[in-house]
Amino acid sequence: MEFFRIIDKQITEEIIQHKITPKTMDLFAESMFFIKGNDCNFNGSTLWGEFNMSFHKIKGGVRFMLLDCPNALTWTITTGYPPERTKVVLHCTINRTQKPDEFVEEINEFLEEWEKGLLENL
Repeated sequence: MEFFRIIDKQITEEIIQHKITPKTMDLFAESMFFIKGNDCNFNGSTLWGEFNMSFHKIKGGVRFMLLDCPNALTWTITTGYPPERTKVVLHCTINRTQKPDEFVEEINEFLEEWEKGLLENL
């Protein structure tokens, strides 16, 4: 499944990569925080519990992955590319084509947290 949010912010890839890191993710999503690790592989808390996570700077922005999540939840925060070149694109995927409505609602709540945090803190 795939989820998108378009955030009406005009910033650069460099700003995204500078401001959004594992240690600052709690500024962007109140249900998340860094527990321990380094800049690329770390333990973090989410609304679904504690996970081994990875973080990478990518072309256009950043990517987070929940490494031991059975749904392979991954999200990226980018700018400069479609579907909206001049705005910030929050894109989330899981490795399922269907999930219960309750879980889809939780993903949408997760993305709403990030959207609010990105609007307020970028």
